[in-house]
Amino acid sequence: MSLRLLYLIFLRLVGLLVLLGRTSASKDAELLVLRHEVTVLRRGNPKPRLDWADRAVFAALVRLLLKGLRLHRLVTPSTILRRHHRLIAAKWTYPHRHGRPPVNEAIAGLIERMATENHSWGYKRIQGELLKLGHQVGASTIRRILKRARIPPAPSRHTDTTWRQFLRTQASTRLACDFFHVDCALTLQRISAFFVLEVGSRYAHILGTTTNPGGGWTTQQIRNLVMDLGDRVDEFRFLIRDRAGQFAASFDAVLADVAIKTVRIPPRCPRANCYAERFVLTARTELTDRMLVLSQRHLNAVLAEYIRHYNGRRPHRSRDLRPPRPTYLVANLNSQRIKRQRLLGSLINEYERAA
Repeated sequence: MSLRLLYLIFLRLVGLLVLLGRTSASKDAELLVLRHEVTVLRRGNPKPRLDWADRAVFAALVRLLLKGLRLHRLVTPSTILRRHHRLIAAKWTYPHRHGRPPVNEAIAGLIERMATENHSWGYKRIQGELLKLGHQVGASTIRRILKRARIPPAPSRHTDTTWRQFLRTQASTRLACDFFHVDCALTLQRISAFFVLEVGSRYAHILGTTTNPGGGWTTQQIRNLVMDLGDRVDEFRFLIRDRAGQFAASFDAVLADVAIKTVRIPPRCPRANCYAERFVLTARTELTDRMLVLSQRHLNAVLAEYIRHYNGRRPHRSRDLRPPRPTYLVANLNSQRIKRQRLLGSLINEYERAA
């Protein structure tokens, strides 16, 4: 580019030397032709493109013209001053500290999460929850963030309870029970195992094993479960069972005394007790179908060890790959993670920082 500028300056100097040897009439005729060419060019291209070398040449020569002629050039002094001001403004830049500071993306994501998980929460309610977590955000800012995420306000948001939420709420108050049998490897004796599953948490109770599952034995096992639950028995309202003969009237009476209603599934409809059936499938595929059980005592020891793994270590897809009651310290990969605590079967949510 510097060679181009020197070349243009050289051409202008040669042109001045040539003009010294020409007559005034020849110069006037050339000026008229050049002015007409400029007029034609302006008519066809009102905004010609100039590079930096062209601007430098015009800036140097425009000062030699008369004041009246300067106004009719492609580059005027005002244009040169404006470009100079832009150059100064581009060099001397200062940070703009006016206005409110931007909201952190993590806080914006938390606002969207609260609005999505709680359909009835308005801007003020979300603002109050953020204050509890140590974040001071205005209601107008929350409105702007939700509008950017295309989340409507609380009155227009979908507030009806979904089937997933409804079933999850009901599952937290239900128990499910059933039997599954194991045949001994040596004596071919059939042993029945009786279990109860807490549907909400998937916590399993192996109540006992027997070779003769009668009504009295089953009633005693459910009585033992009620005693083991203690105060937690008030959390449950229903127990789902099939129509097997092992469940006598005394079985239902024990549960009725603690305000738990027994619900019998329809005949030949095992899917109505799907949670218990799924536990049977898991126990068979992971345990009983992969080892030989020698006796009832052996089965009791095996089931006791497996149920400790099932309740304390085995991940469950319905619980976000967490055990029902972890017996180990759950790793927290982010110390700033916000924990959601569900109350009344996810009808009410509380948020706090994870420990």
